[in-house]
This record gives sequence, structure tokens and C-alpha cells, in this order.
Amino acid sequence: MTFKVLLHIVKTVSAIYAKRFNINRDEIWYLAKLQEELGELTAAHMKATRRGRSGSATPKELHMQKEDEAADLLAHLLLYADRNDLNLEKAIRRKWMAHLPAEIMVKHV
Repeated sequence: MTFKVLLHIVKTVSAIYAKRFNINRDEIWYLAKLQEELGELTAAHMKATRRGRSGSATPKELHMQKEDEAADLLAHLLLYADRNDLNLEKAIRRKWMAHLPAEIMVKHV
């Protein structure tokens, strides 16, 4: 799945959520949601690594909570980037992929 396809899906779900709960997704909302989701991922990580209260959750359930919260964080990062006209694919190529050896670039890009 490409960023473009994923962004389309995330924007569709986010619009449904905003309409259902009458949420005004203004400039600060996108940034605040990133912070909220990072906090939820942190809490899930703390539980999964037995640094927080995990209750009766199994290791598999705790792992799935981390996956779910990481997915939420990624989705909201895509929304934030879209709202602020940030090209994440271009930025990853510039900041990360520029450090790859040429032979890896040819094989994987």
C-alpha cells in the first residue's frame, strides 16, 4: 500500500469520525491528536513491558494494543502532514534514503 492510498483511507475514516462526533478538526487538533496518540502508544508500551498496569491482558493482547496505538499514531501523522502540506515520501527520501549505499537504492527503490 502506498502513502497515497493509505492517506486516502485515513482521511475517509477521519472524516466519518469527525462527523459522527461533531469534531472541528482545526489546525491545533491535528497536532494535539499526534500528542494524544503518542501518549497512548507510550502507555501500551509500558503495559506490555510490565512497567505499567497490564491487568489480566495476555502478552498477545498487549502486543496488539501496541500495534493498534502505533497504527493510530501513523494515521494521525499522515493526517497532520496532509493538513500542513508536508510531503513525507519526499522528506524520507531526502533525510533517510540519501544515506543508503547506491546498491541498496537500486535494489529496493
